[in-house]
Amino acid sequence: MRYSLLFAVVAVLLGQGPGLAQTPNNAVSRYQDGARKVGKGDLDGAIEDYSRAIVLSSRLSKIKSESNEADKVTVIDPFTANAYTNRGVAHYRKGEYEAAIADFNSAIRIRPALEVAYLNRAAARRELGDLTGALTDVDKAIAINPRLFEGYNNRGALRHDLGDVTGALSDFDTAIKLNSHKAEPFYLRGYVRIATKDFPGAVEDFTRALKLSPDMALAYQGRATALMSQGKLQESIVDFTAALQRNPDIAWAYFNRGLALLVLGQEAKGEEDFKRCLALRPELKEDLERRAKLAREIRQSKLK
Repeated sequence: MRYSLLFAVVAVLLGQGPGLAQTPNNAVSRYQDGARKVGKGDLDGAIEDYSRAIVLSSRLSKIKSESNEADKVTVIDPFTANAYTNRGVAHYRKGEYEAAIADFNSAIRIRPALEVAYLNRAAARRELGDLTGALTDVDKAIAINPRLFEGYNNRGALRHDLGDVTGALSDFDTAIKLNSHKAEPFYLRGYVRIATKDFPGAVEDFTRALKLSPDMALAYQGRATALMSQGKLQESIVDFTAALQRNPDIAWAYFNRGLALLVLGQEAKGEEDFKRCLALRPELKEDLERRAKLAREIRQSKLK
């Protein structure tokens, strides 16, 4: 199986970047309202507030080109780029990736050195399948800020997507050097180590991730997968169960726990897990049937 590693998007905090000396107070207020609404999950309300902040902190005028008439934003201060970036993040979280990219483009036009706008545009491009464009954007973000923790995390995930395992491991190593108190790079590196069949290393990475973030369901899922690959079925079942207690929608946890249960002779429990897996991911039916047949054969061979 192949896992799609998670990507981070980053909002701009009010104090980041150039000062707010020129920014109208009502624009700042709308910006703060938008941030609060994002925190409450009100993405539509946040988009509305960021849109108002953009209007209040910029001046719109018409210009004529040779072919058509277009709107041009004459920016009062760089604060507007922050508002575009955060509105793009809200669109991203809604799954509106084209709208998110349009906002990140606007932010970059205003502040070409705003690294988080490139980082976030890369995330949206990845969701749309443009891995090459995403990699270019993350490279740009890292070039602007070589200590951008999220940049190395995200580039590692992208390199994993592109099959560059060595590059992915290098990026996660760098992210850990920059901040060893974050769970994400350990968790992400663990999945790359599964891909390279370094199962003991993967177990170590997932364990470190869980020490930093004890409720990370996908870290339990990853460690369980690595344990299962080493034949440690009982331990893997404990971790698959812990993953599902924290997130009952991980289809692969049901899939693999069911296989482990079959090998251990717990047929009824295994079949129940397969039903739950297929309820979430019916397209896995053929693969599940093939793997379940193999699990039963392994069980029979142990009984001889």
